[in-house]
Amino acid sequence: VQLQASGGGLVQPGGSLRLSCAASGFTLDDYAIGWFRQAPGKEREGVSCTNNSDGSTFYADSVKGRFTISRDNAKNTQYLQMNSLEAEDTAVYSCAARRGSKCLPDDMDYWGKGTQVTVSS
Repeated sequence: VQLQASGGGLVQPGGSLRLSCAASGFTLDDYAIGWFRQAPGKEREGVSCTNNSDGSTFYADSVKGRFTISRDNAKNTQYLQMNSLEAEDTAVYSCAARRGSKCLPDDMDYWGKGTQVTVSS
């Protein structure tokens, strides 16, 4: 069982990135997928949580309207499209899975290794 997050990089303010969260060993349908981020010196922040049983997604207020979740069932991969990036979005982004419909940061079943997103001119 594995989750692999990828797609981070350096982007200018206002730019876009798409992060991927590829799952192996389990099917996304049965799990809630959460994206979390942690900036240096700050606490981990929940970015989004998708209930894959009904497709609903919760977005943190700080990213609402700029970030969007999508999914490729054939690849068993979920994507986090990040648009209009700001310096405040700079962080290590991680995806995690929890069986069921809820994302509980302290009770996720699987975590992917984080990917660095840096927004800077």
